[in-house]
Amino acid sequence: MLSIDLNCDLGESFGNYTIGNDEEVLGFVTSVNIACGYHAGDPVVMDKTVKLALDNRVAIGAHPSLPDLMGFGRRNMSISDKEARSYVIYQVGALDGFVKAHGGELKHVKPHGALYNMAATDYKLARAIAEAVYMVNPQLILIGLANSELIKAAKDVGLKSGNEVFADRAYNNDGTLVNRGNNGAVIHDVNECISRVIKMIKEGKVNSIEGKEILINADTVCIHGDNKIALDFAEKISCTLKAEEINIKALSNKL
Repeated sequence: MLSIDLNCDLGESFGNYTIGNDEEVLGFVTSVNIACGYHAGDPVVMDKTVKLALDNRVAIGAHPSLPDLMGFGRRNMSISDKEARSYVIYQVGALDGFVKAHGGELKHVKPHGALYNMAATDYKLARAIAEAVYMVNPQLILIGLANSELIKAAKDVGLKSGNEVFADRAYNNDGTLVNRGNNGAVIHDVNECISRVIKMIKEGKVNSIEGKEILINADTVCIHGDNKIALDFAEKISCTLKAEEINIKALSNKL
């Protein structure tokens, strides 16, 4: 029987600013990636989100970013391999502390935003991230863009990896994500998002923004918590997957 993990980026509120539908979305996903303070989140939000995730019995992952709170971690930065390793260790370690404090276990790491996209094509950066994760805990799963350099680096350093696909993001012909600044980069039609997910899971294919059919591996599907349609999509994709006899299972229970 086919199975898929549904993951969502959560804990992205900060101080007096509230982002996302964390509590509602938690009822439909199997894994969550919690912001660690560099692009969003703060210690209080991290603590609250970890407890919510554990209460809902979903797998918890760290969501480390470039140090870019003003830009929500979506602006490229030139950083050294040493900096990349240190940034990841710092953030993963912080979230791991909250998870342990609540009696839970950190399961995975998924880089955020620009760090994620840069590592998708830059092997040196991907390797630095993978090494940092391995140094913190070699049992952690590293999630990266399907078929990307981050997946390759994870395997090279001895980590388990999860190929991630996106329902609401357009793809380039080479399998990378279309830049958010370009028209059509984000897909807002819920039904289109769902049909794309089913095709990626069942056929291992997705149509690029130019209409080219490209091959793709799907271990986990991302639902963006800051997307306005996140809750509606989470509900509908959960029902559709069950109707299609696709099991929804946390990545940490699959690998």
